[in-house]
Amino acid sequence: MNTIRSIDQALPGQVASTLATNKMIRNTYMLLSMTLLFSALTAGVAVALKLPHPGMIITLVGYFGLLFLTTKFRDSAVGLGFVFALTGFMGYTLGPIVGHYLALPNGGQIVMTAMGMTGAIFLGLSGYALTSRKDFSFMGGFLAVGILVAFLAGLGAIFFEMPGLSLAVSAIFVLLMSGLILFETSNIIHGGETNYIMATVTLFVSIFNLFTSLLHLLGFMSSSD
Repeated sequence: MNTIRSIDQALPGQVASTLATNKMIRNTYMLLSMTLLFSALTAGVAVALKLPHPGMIITLVGYFGLLFLTTKFRDSAVGLGFVFALTGFMGYTLGPIVGHYLALPNGGQIVMTAMGMTGAIFLGLSGYALTSRKDFSFMGGFLAVGILVAFLAGLGAIFFEMPGLSLAVSAIFVLLMSGLILFETSNIIHGGETNYIMATVTLFVSIFNLFTSLLHLLGFMSSSD
């Protein structure tokens, strides 16, 4: 009898946990879809108007500044506004990059291939994490260090004009962002991340960096043919 009573008492808690997880997943992917569309819109406007890239300093200040504000207000409605400000700004910085590749002889194919590969990788990895329910939290430390090192190496490649290092960083970022998608999706499932705004930002940044890295690699391979 005591065992049955314990099971009956545990069931409501399990149901509540499952409902909370499902709500978290639904809110995250809904917001992610909207931010991706908004970012694509701002990128499209930047391409159509042939807007110049804002430069490394403005890009870094804008990104980290808006990321800080998003994190600070993540528990309020104001945080939603900063999410769209952040993703819209990232879309604007992406526009001139996409415009550069579209100007190449086979630029449209390069951009569409990068976009298709990004979508396939994201859907495949997210789907795997959601269906397998595996815990990928063990990847957290490795990803944090790897992203920091790759980010610094990327800055070095830009400032010292080292195209070989830049390509290597892009290849590494493809692997790191793939790992981050697995890690964050697992975090959402297992309760490691309970704020859908921050989960959205992490997944958006993963997709953004995955796309730009693939774009760089595909562009290089195409120019080498």
